[in-house]
Amino acid sequence: MTDISARDRTWLPSALATSGALVVIDQLTKVIVLRTMSLGDSIPVLGSWLRLTFTENPGMAFGMSFGPPATITILSVVATIVIGVYLVRIGHVHAPYRYSLAFVLGGATGNIIDRVFYGKILYGEPLFLGHVVDFIHVDVWRGWVPDAVPLIGGEYMALFPIWNVADMSIVAGVVGILVFQNGYHRRLEQTIAPTT
Repeated sequence: MTDISARDRTWLPSALATSGALVVIDQLTKVIVLRTMSLGDSIPVLGSWLRLTFTENPGMAFGMSFGPPATITILSVVATIVIGVYLVRIGHVHAPYRYSLAFVLGGATGNIIDRVFYGKILYGEPLFLGHVVDFIHVDVWRGWVPDAVPLIGGEYMALFPIWNVADMSIVAGVVGILVFQNGYHRRLEQTIAPTT
């Protein structure tokens, strides 16, 4: 495993500040939506292509859900802790990879705040049963799916994700991880290569 001594952690405050800034932006935008819109309201921004539509997502991406009500929240908390530990352990190796992880960590934390606290704050429900506030509504595509596509071929489909700043942060972070992973592994090999 890589060295994580104190001298290697000078980068940690800036990485955590990146995650923290994303959490603040995410939560501020959600508070604005909660204070100015009613559930189901939709405001056109760029015609029908981009709207602000206030929804609450009780599940994962695209509303998928499984298990008892708090399962997704607990799994999200565990996954976020794992990402945080991973960031601390390997973050010193390669800055672009580090900040990609910081984006994922910030986005995951923003949505966890919704899941853990918003149900209690907004509806008096127990902790861990909140829904994620989504409002950025992008109407990407509508049309018939070619017959050759398994399971959904021959169907009319509309792709219109409704997401939030935290979701955008996670997507950007995952893209960054994919783009910068080769650079990370090269740097890692240089770090652990024996010096003779």
